[in-house]
Amino acid sequence: MTINRRIFRAYDIRGIYPSEINDEVALKIGRAFGKTRKGTVVVGRDGRIGSLKLYRAVIKGLKNGNSKLKIAAVGLATTPMFYVLVQKLGAAGGIMVTASHNPKEYNGFKVVGRNARMISGKEVLKIISKF
Repeated sequence: MTINRRIFRAYDIRGIYPSEINDEVALKIGRAFGKTRKGTVVVGRDGRIGSLKLYRAVIKGLKNGNSKLKIAAVGLATTPMFYVLVQKLGAAGGIMVTASHNPKEYNGFKVVGRNARMISGKEVLKIISKF
């Protein structure tokens, strides 16, 4: 499957679920991100219809990308809670499954590094292309 490059935005990754954002995309994002991290990665999700499946796929990808990675799977959380957890845990980064304020047919990911520093969707696309 070819990932639609249009989903990789300036501040996040988002698209229509499940045609543009789906388990396969989540798995690839998790795997590539996991290969670039050491330590703990926080993973959270919102309450959208597809978020639980995407959350599970991201975690599976992280594990496949780096078996030594510690995953803090926090489950249902708000994005601000997710950011605080990344900081409080001193995590190497995190992935939040959410499409934020977008309509219900959307889903996506907010990806952060240490100190909850935002990693743009375009940066994530570069990481994926390396693997």
